[in-house]
Amino acid sequence: MAAGARSGHGEPAERPGPPADAVPGPPERPAAPETPAAEQTANGDGAGEGDTDVTPTKPQRPFWKELPLLIVVALVLALLIKTFLVQAFSIPSDSMQDTLQRGDRVLVDKLTPWFGSEPERGEVVVFHDPENWLAGEPTPESNVVQDVLSFIGLMPSSKEKDLIKRVIAVGGDTVQCAKGGPVKVNGKALDEPYIFPGNSACDDKPFGPFKVPDGKIWVMGDHRQNSWDSRYHIDDGTKGFVPVDEVVGRAVVVAWPINRWSTLPVPDTFDQPGLNAAAAAAPGALGLAGALPLVLWRRRRLTGGRTAG
Repeated sequence: MAAGARSGHGEPAERPGPPADAVPGPPERPAAPETPAAEQTANGDGAGEGDTDVTPTKPQRPFWKELPLLIVVALVLALLIKTFLVQAFSIPSDSMQDTLQRGDRVLVDKLTPWFGSEPERGEVVVFHDPENWLAGEPTPESNVVQDVLSFIGLMPSSKEKDLIKRVIAVGGDTVQCAKGGPVKVNGKALDEPYIFPGNSACDDKPFGPFKVPDGKIWVMGDHRQNSWDSRYHIDDGTKGFVPVDEVVGRAVVVAWPINRWSTLPVPDTFDQPGLNAAAAAAPGALGLAGALPLVLWRRRRLTGGRTAG
């Protein structure tokens, strides 16, 4: 073997190096290990550091699937409102003109009676027919849809026998009206600007004086010559008085039609001084009757003491 030759079984052969004049570059980075597909991030690239897992959102239910539930909830709420809070009633006659017109829709407060509130003078109230006051009045026909809507309170009922009048006197009051004169309550004349223009206070049917029993009310329509009210039922079983238990509630708002929207406040004539004089005098009389024996006993004791001395 020639001198200086290598056998090939000794040291490994030298790799060719870069040319002497080459500029050294940056060291090669080791290849990154492949990321298993299961460990890739939700964006599919699996390359970014600090990427967090994204929880998939639950798909929203279609509106048409939620609509039946919404309808049921709305109907239940409407039924509760009608039963305990407010109910709509339709005006079927002209007996309350001009305050109310035929076809008006009024909202009746049914909440306050639940707390023991009773009708007061001047209020417009809806009440159940106390004793066939509506005998002979036609009942309008209704269809199934109207019956359902009236049951849940979205439409006035056409089958209920209800009336709407103004409270003139309450239990304990004395009420009367002579021909040509005004209505008087506890001796006080009422100024009634709500009476239908051209009507008299009671010329078609004078009445009284009557004392209203406790738990009853005396009612009259604002269209006096076109109202079958308490005056015309003096001779039947009610004696013209409506039981407070039959009152559904107070009409507070004319809700329809829109151009007739208005509230139904108590007229000022029912706030005049002295209207409650009879009721106000009762506690004073009872107090005087209770104090009189005490005064007499004390006077006798003082007189007896002076005599003995």
